[in-house]
Amino acid sequence: MTWPPEETPATSGFVRSYVITGGRRLPSNSELALHTLVCLAPDRTLPRGASPEVRAIWELCGGGYLSVAEVAGHLGLPVGVTRLLLSDLSEQGHLLRRAEPAPAQLVPRPILEKVLHGLEALNIG
Repeated sequence: MTWPPEETPATSGFVRSYVITGGRRLPSNSELALHTLVCLAPDRTLPRGASPEVRAIWELCGGGYLSVAEVAGHLGLPVGVTRLLLSDLSEQGHLLRRAEPAPAQLVPRPILEKVLHGLEALNIG
């Protein structure tokens, strides 16, 4: 078995989650739901000494709203770690959060059938 040279830089794929979070407790699921939307607050600057993960979040969320799940997916980090990093940025005033969307309301079947029949009538074949 060969070992990589000692000069090989470690990437976040090799760094354990507790190193990224500083060993802090991960937030609960209720603090930031998977589908909560986040984006950068206007006129904010990147905090000094920001970690590579925070820098990546900064770049991702600068383009508009993303869900917590999307941010975690783009970063390749566990959702809990992503939630903690996002919570930190939110508490510092760097992120805007949108509450999760309200559940869809049930539409009665007769209304859906009328819409379907109307769409079928428009179909000119």
